[in-house]
Amino acid sequence: MKNSLDEYRSDFDISQQELANYVEVTRQTINAIERDRYDPSVELVFKLAAFFECSVGDLFHPDVGLKKTISEVE
Repeated sequence: MKNSLDEYRSDFDISQQELANYVEVTRQTINAIERDRYDPSVELVFKLAAFFECSVGDLFHPDVGLKKTISEVE
């Protein structure tokens, strides 16, 4: 899932390890999320949004290309 995690982390001037410690995951997990190689659990998404004091929608962006209208499906 597309996200702005690296931008938020940069704005807060914290390392992947510091963020990982706060949300109780590994640094590798944070790296994989930032590189769009891992979709985090709902619980982790909310922990990240809480840390950055933003909405889930501000932090994570669903793939727009996957959305289809009803008429396209029919």
